[in-house]
Amino acid sequence: MEIIQDKALLLRLKNPQAVTAHIPNSRIVGKEPSGSTKVLVKWGLDEAQILSNLKIRNVPSPILRDYDWRGMYKPFDHQKTTASFLTTHKRAFCLNEQGTGKTGSVIWAADYLMRMGVIKRVLVICPLSIMDSAWRADLFKFAMHRKVDIAYGSEEKRFKIVLGDAEFIIINYDGVNIAYPAIVEAKFDLIVVDEANAYKNINTRRWKTLYKLLKPETWLWMLTGTPAAQSPLDAYALGKLVNPTGVPKIFAAYQDMVMYKLSRFRWEPKDNATDTVYRVLQPAIRFTKKECLDLPDIVYATRTIALTPQQNKYYETLRKQMAVNAAGEEITAVNAAVSLNKLLQISCGAAYTDSGETVTFDIKNRYLVLLEVVQEASNKVLLFVPFKHTIQVLRERLTEDGVPVEVIDGDVSVANRTRIFDNFQNTDNLKILIIQPQAAAHGVTLTAADTIVWWGPTPSMEIYAQANARAHRAGQTNKVTVVRLVGSNAERHIYKLLDSKINVHTQLVALYKEVLDKTI
Repeated sequence: MEIIQDKALLLRLKNPQAVTAHIPNSRIVGKEPSGSTKVLVKWGLDEAQILSNLKIRNVPSPILRDYDWRGMYKPFDHQKTTASFLTTHKRAFCLNEQGTGKTGSVIWAADYLMRMGVIKRVLVICPLSIMDSAWRADLFKFAMHRKVDIAYGSEEKRFKIVLGDAEFIIINYDGVNIAYPAIVEAKFDLIVVDEANAYKNINTRRWKTLYKLLKPETWLWMLTGTPAAQSPLDAYALGKLVNPTGVPKIFAAYQDMVMYKLSRFRWEPKDNATDTVYRVLQPAIRFTKKECLDLPDIVYATRTIALTPQQNKYYETLRKQMAVNAAGEEITAVNAAVSLNKLLQISCGAAYTDSGETVTFDIKNRYLVLLEVVQEASNKVLLFVPFKHTIQVLRERLTEDGVPVEVIDGDVSVANRTRIFDNFQNTDNLKILIIQPQAAAHGVTLTAADTIVWWGPTPSMEIYAQANARAHRAGQTNKVTVVRLVGSNAERHIYKLLDSKINVHTQLVALYKEVLDKTI
């Protein structure tokens, strides 16, 4: 395929009549020795979409010619290719790996369709943790000329926002059920589903609600870096939304296509299950981090999580007590460190009393976000957790959920560390390695992971950098994604200092006062 200077496409096809029959003014211009025929086609969005519908591969969109790629950052090559693909497919999957900038690609593609008059409003459905920190933030970076709002809160508030004049509405999965009547009335032209594995079960209310929202004229782009990661059965529900003619009408028929029944309760994937899943999850585009040569070597992302009511209660009680203390006496670095550490402990889920006892808090919000990140990770994950009791809780929870996990902290012997590191690097036995940051020794190579998750921040710039360097070092063949989980103002301020390469210990008193000025 070649782009000609007169803004036309010169296509080399085995079946040129299929093109000339569907596109007015297209014409056959000659044959080639290979047996294919050259067809000259006007290069517009309508023509590109028709060619894509005819299953002609790699049809470029006129976005590559006409769009000025607005925003604070210029797109990477793979983002341009992804945006081009999306604008020529009304229903499609974007299967690019986590950390490749899927949201930017989608925003540019949607903005182009708006400028062309193809769509007017977009509904972005995503996890609660990335509504603001990822989607709203990226819309400001890449399409700041568009009006954006987040539909969250009471039913009345959600209805009002959905029925407002924002061009992009961001809503969480379960919020779609709450605001369903308003969404129907608003008539969104494009629906984007991020981390689409949340819709892998056809029997859930969540899936059924989205299915009812889809009309023949509705655009739908579903984003996930790990489609059908747990089972080939997961592809059925996703395929029925994007590619309904590509799957049987009945789930049982699809199950027979991809699985052997070994006993009443035991099924195993067939040898050709992967090929079947590939056909079901079409049309699709996928870039791995390894393929994105122009990506920076390390990408940072933030997931914002609400503290649970129990955490919030104790966090605010302690913060108010700190404010009383600050008003009555001079705050020293020692006092500030002790108090801030308590706030961080509550945020992470386990606080230590003055008598040495441990108080455990409800961490379900943060834990669910951790699972989302792990499920989206194509490779292994390093999980850095600052507090030992929280490590124990997480190890138990992950093990109960069937996630292979090991722990490195100060109590693990040198011999056991060597065994665990070797197991993580060289076998498929472990998905997650939980590490207390202080125990992430210099020189240890853990490049089997390309995703790093910080359950909570460390106050040491040196420890933070050295911990990230366990995966981001010589021998790493992929780009590395660092995900920070943030639930409180104290954590947010510490990450801000770390991003500025400022050691938190030198700013303790100022940080103490900043945390007192704001609530969660």
